[in-house]
Parts: sequence; structure tokens; C-alpha cells
Amino acid sequence: MTAPEPQASVALRVDGAAVEVPAGATILDACRAAGRDIPTLCFLETLHPVNACRVCVVELEGSRVLVPACSRAAAPGMQVRTDTPRVRHSRKMVLEFLASSVDLSTAPRVAEWLDAYGCRPERYGPAAPAAAAGERDALTAGHHAAPAQGARATVHQPVKVDNDLYVRDYGKCILCYKCVEACGPDHQNTFAIAVAGRGFDARISTERAVPLPDSACVYCGNCIAVCPTGALMFKSERDLRDAGAWDESRQHVTDTICPYCGVGCTLELRVQDNAVVRVTSPLDHSISHGNLCIKGRFGWRFVENRRRGGD
Repeated sequence: MTAPEPQASVALRVDGAAVEVPAGATILDACRAAGRDIPTLCFLETLHPVNACRVCVVELEGSRVLVPACSRAAAPGMQVRTDTPRVRHSRKMVLEFLASSVDLSTAPRVAEWLDAYGCRPERYGPAAPAAAAGERDALTAGHHAAPAQGARATVHQPVKVDNDLYVRDYGKCILCYKCVEACGPDHQNTFAIAVAGRGFDARISTERAVPLPDSACVYCGNCIAVCPTGALMFKSERDLRDAGAWDESRQHVTDTICPYCGVGCTLELRVQDNAVVRVTSPLDHSISHGNLCIKGRFGWRFVENRRRGGD
């Protein structure tokens, strides 16, 4: 048997440190290999990068413009800088623009980035709750906050609750395209949602803006799994947040195998007060890669049914 050929590698430098990554890896892969923490919102390992949010930009020697680390392939001899004044200024501006118009109160790590880059979104007008001075604790507390008054009407749409499984709150949407990719060519191939409109009118929508029950949606919930801001959220989680009862410090995660079929998807059950409140699946699982069907994502409610056999 012929031995497999060794995988080619690419040598480059990140902030002066020598890094070696496999051929085909991205600059983001190289930055992570070098121990650099690069902020990302629209990137996910299991999706094709769409370069929408631009918070991962880095400075590349010889390039006129900053480059998105999530999609630019690493090349031999690259000199990458991740924390220059130019890079920090660009990230600061992107985060300020987002936080001044979108409710980021349920977007993990955004509060940390707002502080790290010295962001002041309020200078662009009425700020979304996550960005307003003195209100950034809402991000880390994980409680729901209502959209800011005076923010763009095209961004802060009415919350859509048209089914019992998940809520669409597009006032939190940053148009990262991750849900569209997950519903479409990357995972589900259902194509129930897409970006409609242009410019400030751009928004995620079903075909002809029909309610979810009337659309092609199969309720796999894979769009929820990839959403970085909480614009798509389990109704069980949303209800707890609205009641002020969502508390991640009281939650624990239990891994199990989905009982509905023989595929063998791994479920991560997030439990609070002895009740399942959300289900996810690990991205690195070789079978599902973070994806589930409607039964795996939402079929856990039978666990809460304490009555068996009518007694």
C-alpha cells in the first residue's frame, strides 16, 4: 500500500511570529494558530465565508486595503498584523455602526469587544440598548432588551412570533447571511429564507414575506444554531428572557444521543431549573456538524412530560 503523501503546509508570519498552517487554510486559521483572538460575527467554521461583517479584518503587507481574515487564503511569506491602529480603528467603526442601529444585547462577546476597542456607538445617534452608555451589562447578563426608540425603522422590525418553536426578532439582525447559508446551499437546501430588498430596506424574509407556517421552512432550526446575535431564538429561551428568568449561571449542559432515529446525532441539552430550555449540537460532530432536524432540535419537550400512561 502506498503511503499517503504528506500534506503541504504554508509558512507565514502573524504579528512577527512564525506560523505554519496546512495548505488551504485561511489567515484566520493562521491567526488562531498564533494565539491571536480575532473577533468574528458572520464567520462559522461549517459555513462558506461571505465577508459580510468585516470585523475580522487584518493588515497584510503589500495590500492597499485591509483584508478579511476569515476568507483570504494564507500564502507563503505573508506578513500579517492583527492589532495595528488601522485595524483597531476599522473594527471600532464597524462595531459602533452595528451597535448604534441594532440590538446586540444577546450577541455573545460583543460587550467585550465594545470595551476593548473603545467604542462609543451613541455618538451616531440613538443607540441600540447594547451600545448605550451604562447599559452594556445587558449583554453579559443575557437579558432581553427592547429596541431603542428612534433607531432605524428598517432595522427594528416588529418581532415575528408565528409558531411555537422559535421567534424572529430582526431588530437584532446584522445581515450576516449565516441563516440564509444554513437554510440554503451549505446545509439544509430548503431555501425558505433569503435577503429581500436593497440598501436600508435589506432584510431576511420568507418568499413573499409569508408567515413561517406558510413558507418552505421545515423547522430544522439550523438557522437558529448559526445566528450570532439572537435574532433567531428558541421560543422557550425568548419567553424566559422576557420574564427576566433566563440565567446562564444556573444552567448546565448534558450531552446525549438523539432518540428519534438511528443517525446518531449528538444533542447538547441546556438545562435550567431541571428543565430543558435549548438544544444544540456540536460543530465538530462528524455526523451532523452542528445540524439537526425538527425532532432533534425541538422534540425534547417529551422530557418535561411527567405523566406516563395517564397516571
